[in-house]
Amino acid sequence: MDKASNRQQKDWVGNPRGYMVAWGLPIAALIVAVFLPPLARTIVGTAALLWMGMACLANAARCGRTHCYFTGPFFLVLAAAVALHGFGILWLGPNGWIWLGTAIVVGSVILWWLPERVFGKFARSFRD
Repeated sequence: MDKASNRQQKDWVGNPRGYMVAWGLPIAALIVAVFLPPLARTIVGTAALLWMGMACLANAARCGRTHCYFTGPFFLVLAAAVALHGFGILWLGPNGWIWLGTAIVVGSVILWWLPERVFGKFARSFRD
């Protein structure tokens, strides 16, 4: 089996079941969290972003999916920002939740699309 097909087999993004568990369910939770009271929104949002960030980092390690090297840390930083804002430690103003939601959506799209256009679908590594 060549390296490209081996990477594709290991890629959770390319597998519908893997994608649903790693990102689909947390994305659904983030959407639902928009309609929850602030404390529940904080807990659900933080958990979903932590889950997605860890899934991205694990997927990057498994198959070298390029965008996962960027989205993993991004989601973890946003999880911290959501927790800090939600618990009143970091005040992002009266529109803090809107700013965070916008950062999640816009940042995710850019960090998914751009790195793979620049560096390719799978990153090169010392194993190549």
